[in-house]
Amino acid sequence: MCRVPKRLESNRALKTFPTVYITARQTVAVFDCDLHTHSRFFHFDPEVAAAYDPLGTRLTLKMARRRGLDAIAVTNHDYFRPETMVSANCVPGIEISTTKGHLLVVGPEPPTRTKPGELTPLEAVDLAHAHDCAAIIAHPFRNSTLRKSDAAFDAVEINGKHPEHRRKIEAVADRLEVPIVGGSDAHFPFEVGRLSTRLDIEQFTPKTVVEAIQAGRVEPVFREGPLLDGLGSLYAAIHRWKGQLQPTNQPEDRSEGN
Repeated sequence: MCRVPKRLESNRALKTFPTVYITARQTVAVFDCDLHTHSRFFHFDPEVAAAYDPLGTRLTLKMARRRGLDAIAVTNHDYFRPETMVSANCVPGIEISTTKGHLLVVGPEPPTRTKPGELTPLEAVDLAHAHDCAAIIAHPFRNSTLRKSDAAFDAVEINGKHPEHRRKIEAVADRLEVPIVGGSDAHFPFEVGRLSTRLDIEQFTPKTVVEAIQAGRVEPVFREGPLLDGLGSLYAAIHRWKGQLQPTNQPEDRSEGN
């Protein structure tokens, strides 16, 4: 397979520029999207400094484009605000704080508000699917036991702050029979894109993103560099200090249920 090293402007209406791969039989458009970003770096009530959210999204999207990404999903903690979608290159989303960990929900019309710690994994996934969204296990080995649930997840994430868990996440994906996606978990624009997701779709819309995830037409994309590598080491140290991060060599315990 030969990669064409340029961006095509076949979809100017959306201002998206997909990477294109040539195969022996067909041309396939591939979009690179960071499926886990935030529009703010603080965890206050969503109504506090709400005017910052659109600005935060614009800054993150600008940095994402500089790093070669086509789009980002905006997945703020327990709320979705339509005005945060400042571009057609943004996928609506929300990061739900369930009773067992965080769940990424991305798609055309995600829930607008959830109460942290109220929904079980099963309830959160059902809510995602009722809104025609994909349900993704976020950072499965940081302060989370979602991977032990029997909920019908659509994918599991390799998180940009903890790519060292890649092998363990691959094992989780095999056991759950779901694809792997990538997301940076960026709260600051300079964090975006360390992990992203390559989507095999012909046209970029929130609906086609969901369809690609649920059909398994996705793969994680890794980016390296002094800044991104340094951030990974810093966040790993912080989360270990907080007691939120499972060691990479710790055997998996599947005793906990839904």
